Amino acid sequence: MHDELTSVDLQKLRDELEYRETELMPRILEDVKTARSFGDLSENYEYKAAKDEQRKNMRRIRYLKQMIASAVVIDAASDEGVAGLFDTVRLFMEDDNEEMTVRFVTTLRQNALEGLISKESPLGRAVLGHRVGERVRVSVSDDYGYWVEIRAIEKGTDDDTLEISAY
Repeated sequence: MHDELTSVDLQKLRDELEYRETELMPRILEDVKTARSFGDLSENYEYKAAKDEQRKNMRRIRYLKQMIASAVVIDAASDEGVAGLFDTVRLFMEDDNEEMTVRFVTTLRQNALEGLISKESPLGRAVLGHRVGERVRVSVSDDYGYWVEIRAIEKGTDDDTLEISAY
């Protein structure tokens, strides 16, 4: 399976990987070495904490390498008037009788609490490619879905201000 990422996503992954391998890893190794010198490892909390941090860093490095290796670079551009990646879209939620504003992003940068919705989410799949005034059905499962109306689209760009997710 390939991960669809923008060139900015890919660069952010590479930057984090370089930081973790060249700056963070030597610092963690030094912490492990220092903690080991404190004596009995079976009751040495500092050593256990340093080793946990080392394992956490190695997991993240493996994740970053996998993401980079499996990435397919996509173009974030979309036509004027059509909801696309990195656009801010105001939606009317018919079931709730209220509006909400979201920004569609790649899965790597999603954060629903901040209104950053993945292009691969049910809402993203339903809305992307549609125009203002269109009413679209968001299918959450075979049994459940809801209707939204696109009220406004503000074109956005892929920039490096959006952080990548921890996982």
